[in-house]
Amino acid sequence: MASALMKEGRVSVLAVLLFLLLVAILFGLGVAVHLFWIIAIVALALWLLGFLFRPHGGRWYRW
Repeated sequence: MASALMKEGRVSVLAVLLFLLLVAILFGLGVAVHLFWIIAIVALALWLLGFLFRPHGGRWYRW
């Protein structure tokens, strides 16, 4: 009886740990996606500013 309870306790602890790991991974992905959106908006703003303030008849980049 005691060994069955210990196995059941280990399974529930494992389930809780797996759930917490899943939550941590999803939270990390959410933060990463949010940061990528911010970076994309800043890049878009810089790209649009490049079109507004480019020299006449020339490219605004030097590649």
